Amino acid sequence: MSWKTSFRSIYYDGAPEPADPDLDPKTTALLVIDVQNTYLERPNRASLSPDEQRRYDAWTPFHDRMREIVIPRTMDLLSCFRRSGIECLFARIACHTKDGRERSLSQKLPGWNNLLLPKDEQPSQLVKELQPQGDEIVVIKTTDSALTGTNLRLILNNLGIKTVVCVGIFTDQCVASTVRSLADESYAVVVVEDCCAAGSDELHRKELEIMNMIYCHVMSSAELKALMTLA
Repeated sequence: MSWKTSFRSIYYDGAPEPADPDLDPKTTALLVIDVQNTYLERPNRASLSPDEQRRYDAWTPFHDRMREIVIPRTMDLLSCFRRSGIECLFARIACHTKDGRERSLSQKLPGWNNLLLPKDEQPSQLVKELQPQGDEIVVIKTTDSALTGTNLRLILNNLGIKTVVCVGIFTDQCVASTVRSLADESYAVVVVEDCCAAGSDELHRKELEIMNMIYCHVMSSAELKALMTLA
């Protein structure tokens, strides 16, 4: 099964196969979303209570996927894009104030999403494997969408970008929010499924089905590289 028939929801059951996206290197950019230290850090399991260990174990597949699949394949994509002179951009969640008072409401609500990430502190930094190089652009956001909460819209316009290839975390949160914002602004969007992750594989796959063919095209890194003749 190819990207043209996979990750289909009930809305697109039986729909014709889509045309190949326009992936002209001059008008295409790679956007790496929120692959930050805070999401990859883990406590010592032995130091946790039984209930905390249960939650720790529930997140182990995510961490395995990030280390074994998402980060290595994103590194490979970055290398391919850089060799071809294609724009690579990064977004990260971070606040400009120590207490995060300028964050959006969704990042202040109690619960898992309520993270205080001052922009200059280590937890908010991009992981060492996916650091920008040279003058590659990094935007800082206090919203889920990288487009809504930054000047990324202006940057993409000034760069002449028409197609944005999105990778990162979390598929069902900041990636999805960014994809929808880009689609609403009439950018063509590609989501690279093996360069993204959600808290669970079920959430990851379901969100891809929801977004695919209406807000973006979902494909693997191998399929994207073949379409762009990247090596």
